[in-house]
Amino acid sequence: MDFLKYSLLILIILCFTYFITCYLRNRWTKTSAPTYWPFVGMLPAIILNFHRIHDYITKVLIETGGTFEFKGPIFAYMDMLITCDPANIHHIFSKNFSNYPKGPEFRKIFDILGNGIFNVDSELWELHRKTTMSIMSHAKFQTLLERNMWNIIEKRFRPILDAFAEQGNSLDLQDILQRLSFDSITKLLLDHDPRSLSIDFPHVPCEKAFTDAIDALLFRHIIPESCWKLQKWLQIGKEKKLTQAWEAFDEFLYPCISQKQEELMKKTIKDEEFTFLAAYIKMYNSWNKGDLGTLQNFLRDTFLNLMLAGRDSTSSAITWFFWFLAKNPLVETKIREEIQQQLHLKKEENLKFFNNEEMLKLVYLHGALCETLRFFPSLSLEHKVPLAHDILPSGHHVTPKTRLIIPFYSTGRMETIWGKDYLEFKPERWISERGGIKHEPSFKFPAFNAGPRTCIGKNMAFTHLKIVAATIIHNYHIQLVEAQNISPTTSIIMLVKHGLKVRVVKRV
Repeated sequence: MDFLKYSLLILIILCFTYFITCYLRNRWTKTSAPTYWPFVGMLPAIILNFHRIHDYITKVLIETGGTFEFKGPIFAYMDMLITCDPANIHHIFSKNFSNYPKGPEFRKIFDILGNGIFNVDSELWELHRKTTMSIMSHAKFQTLLERNMWNIIEKRFRPILDAFAEQGNSLDLQDILQRLSFDSITKLLLDHDPRSLSIDFPHVPCEKAFTDAIDALLFRHIIPESCWKLQKWLQIGKEKKLTQAWEAFDEFLYPCISQKQEELMKKTIKDEEFTFLAAYIKMYNSWNKGDLGTLQNFLRDTFLNLMLAGRDSTSSAITWFFWFLAKNPLVETKIREEIQQQLHLKKEENLKFFNNEEMLKLVYLHGALCETLRFFPSLSLEHKVPLAHDILPSGHHVTPKTRLIIPFYSTGRMETIWGKDYLEFKPERWISERGGIKHEPSFKFPAFNAGPRTCIGKNMAFTHLKIVAATIIHNYHIQLVEAQNISPTTSIIMLVKHGLKVRVVKRV
């Protein structure tokens, strides 16, 4: 008994000494890197900093040269290599692309996306990409995109801004922009108008479900799989919200799909070959290399993936854009002058329409949007697992058991990548000496992903962003409501936590 008592006492003393040593070492070295604790690994640091996880990871990566090995709890299979090194990104996303598929781990975390383009690999991904690009490259697509955007801008978006300007009341700009994006992408993909963007701001469960879903998906990256699976089984916490979001998506999408299928069968759809629905049905019928589930399930997965990209990526980008303009009024003035000059507008003349060719002339606006996406890329991170052992350019070894996290948010905030003025909002860094748009390689600027998986909707996104941005900047002035604590949400998509409260002042 005495031996056991002494052994237990010694163990307690050793553990206490270890914890004190780690604590003091961190204080003396002033490092942000997580401390490795017995049994729980580095998880405590992630939990303590979860509310500011993007900035915390960025700080750690700055201190560790852009790549950091995270050790998770014992038996939790949470060891990760976190890197924002452009050389590593180029290697993973381009040079050795075939060794870094989405894989079963990614599909497990993003199970809500089913067999959609963001969730699949190899031939099915290539077929998804080819099918979607065939529609987007159609001669009529750009015209349809612009017509849909201008229609909702003139009939619903501007009347709402006018009403708030006249009343002098504040509004949540992010909520307005999310509704605008949701309605426009749903109309474009399914020719269905959910009318979430209305003056009475109706609650549309599917539209709001995206926020709950993306919050839960990042949470699955942070905690052990057994924990989020237990939450899912018990239907508590973020997993409960994810389940409710899943139900909201299904209740919205399946009836829309059924209605369009019925119209397709009755031949009441014009330009049948020029519809997303017809193209994806044709794709489904041509696939014979694996189970995609029923046609309805496949279409649901496909449209949900595209709606997720269309609703949140554009709305988050334009929200942060106007936050930056409020902090940099000189940039707003330059953009407005460019709009007036390139679109031949008078100061008191309403901006109601411009086409794609005129859009390309708005170089400074394009630079300001890219600068916004550098700081706040719509997709905050990517998750990869290698198929085979590999050595990254940074010298780190990875195996099929290594989970790689690539935080795009951190890539845009590294002095080693962007120079000493990396924390300055400078649209000029995106303009060439000849006055054109300066191209930056995707492994340095991965806001639209990188390599073969670069976002195929990039041009469509810029069309959306420029129409909305130019319309607001020329016709209105956005003023931030004071006493707001602005920070990004802890989620996959870089939304503004608690929204962006503004007042609208009419210019013309």
